[in-house]
Amino acid sequence: MTSLPDQQLDDQATTQSAWRVVVWDDPVNLMSYVTYVFETHFGHPHDRAHALMMQVHTEGRAVVAEGGREPMESHVSAMHSYGLWATLESPG
Repeated sequence: MTSLPDQQLDDQATTQSAWRVVVWDDPVNLMSYVTYVFETHFGHPHDRAHALMMQVHTEGRAVVAEGGREPMESHVSAMHSYGLWATLESPG
């Protein structure tokens, strides 16, 4: 059996326990607006925001943020205030 370095174990535990904000495709919002929201609210660079918007558009959904439950609940609420359809996805 191989042993993983402590940092790698910490990273895996963090990833496994992260709550996710999922933004869903809708027929209402313009692609440019969704990109703008991802840039302004999450601070994603334009290219990343555009890529996430395209994932929402082509795949129907995208995970736009991961972290602890309370901050992710706040992000979901913020997405709703922007008029986007978003949900919270539990870890594992």
